[in-house]
Amino acid sequence: MTEDVQKHSVHTLVFRSLKRTHDMFVSDHAKSVAQDDESFKIKMGVKLKTEYGAVLHMPVLKEGKDRVSQHPALMQSQQSYTQPGDDPEYIITGTHPYPSGPGVALTAETKLHRNPSEAGVHSVALALPPSQARQDANRTAASVVDIHRHVGGAERSGALSLMEGGGTRNSLVRKAPTMPKPQWHPPWKLFRVISGHLGWVRSIAVEPGNQWFVTGSADRTIKIWDLASGKLKLSLTGHISTVRGVAVSNRSPYLFSCGEDKQVKCWDLEYNKVIRHYHGHLSAVYDVDLHPTIDVLVTCSRDATARVWDIRTKANVHTLTGHTNTVATVRCQAAEPQIITGSHDSTIRLWDLIAGKTRATLTNHKKSVRSIVLHPTQYTFASGSADNIKQWMFPDGNFIQNLSGHNAIINTLAVNSDGVLVSGADNGTIHLWDWRTGYNFQRIHAAVQPGSLDSESGIFACMFDHSESRLITAEADKTIKVYKEDDSATEESHPINWKPEILKRKRY
Repeated sequence: MTEDVQKHSVHTLVFRSLKRTHDMFVSDHAKSVAQDDESFKIKMGVKLKTEYGAVLHMPVLKEGKDRVSQHPALMQSQQSYTQPGDDPEYIITGTHPYPSGPGVALTAETKLHRNPSEAGVHSVALALPPSQARQDANRTAASVVDIHRHVGGAERSGALSLMEGGGTRNSLVRKAPTMPKPQWHPPWKLFRVISGHLGWVRSIAVEPGNQWFVTGSADRTIKIWDLASGKLKLSLTGHISTVRGVAVSNRSPYLFSCGEDKQVKCWDLEYNKVIRHYHGHLSAVYDVDLHPTIDVLVTCSRDATARVWDIRTKANVHTLTGHTNTVATVRCQAAEPQIITGSHDSTIRLWDLIAGKTRATLTNHKKSVRSIVLHPTQYTFASGSADNIKQWMFPDGNFIQNLSGHNAIINTLAVNSDGVLVSGADNGTIHLWDWRTGYNFQRIHAAVQPGSLDSESGIFACMFDHSESRLITAEADKTIKVYKEDDSATEESHPINWKPEILKRKRY
């Protein structure tokens, strides 16, 4: 005859198990874990370094000097006291056993029990009472020396003897790294939205006189806008596919454009007509830039090359090969290296313009490098990728620091001489950074144009005008947005929310 087992709910069974566990261990509940001597010794050594490292330069008692300057093995066996007659301000600490330093447990190995001689007691009695301040100073110095004698005395005796011999302790102490405080920048706010293009706005350039700016779009047109009023001045047609790059010359009245139709065009702005074509790219041309001091044009393409053109003769001076994927961005400067390219193969190359060869290849990025910006006054540049923004030093491309936090595909970067770095991303977010410290002081996500989808909020290009008081962005909602600094903002109304932390700059 089988007996029915009473069924309990899971809750009841768990509770009973918990109670059994409690009854099993209740007797050990208040017991502390047994102390491990080795761990305790390591802990005391660490405490000593961190808490007393800063006071090692303090004056050491004559008694302490005598002890430390001798061999550590002799220190343990030395039982004689310095006679009080040698130092009239010597303090008797009593005749009971006492530990050799603060925080040291009183054991057979650590206790000290030394009795001063009768002559010493008599001479000290005659010299009493010394000042309380002197007693405190002596006690402090003696206890520090005692701690050093007890924990790692052998490794420190050399340092202390060096200090006594007239050497400085500062040469042994390494200064802790610090995070510099970021400079305060006023926040930027949306000032104007310009509509007119019928497709994504892919590129921007501002003319040297700061009177107007030009945009290239996926509607295959190039439009010229008045910078002050935002009104349309001129539309140029001629490309048969998306216009991906525009550049205005500061040496001649020319505008250069490139597009996904593999064409690179030179427009004469006095006649508003194309006067030259530069043929050679085998695929879509993604960016164009002009050399600041010589009549040279550099373009980069999906055919994994960058090409250097003579503006006047249309000759292909150099074809810069080496990248293994689309070259997305190119920048020129007067100093070496004169050409810098960023590619979807996640590398940045610095080029020797004269030889037409690579000077250096920077492989630190893990994702496609879609944007490069040169600092207007410093000999540095920044590159933007989906992993993070990196800052580099010319001429060899030495890594400076990472700017992490803009977790999106970064399409564009801009920087002004005030040290404000702007990064625009594919998801429509704009982050503003302090160039020197990498502090992200503002994040903007402007609303899309009415009638557009929320998914159409991408930033394809951004640029400061030449006065650096306006920031112009080209966006996926077919608009051009203009931002300006908030004049009413102060350091009190918009404080820097900055917390210094352990130096987190990576080595690559």
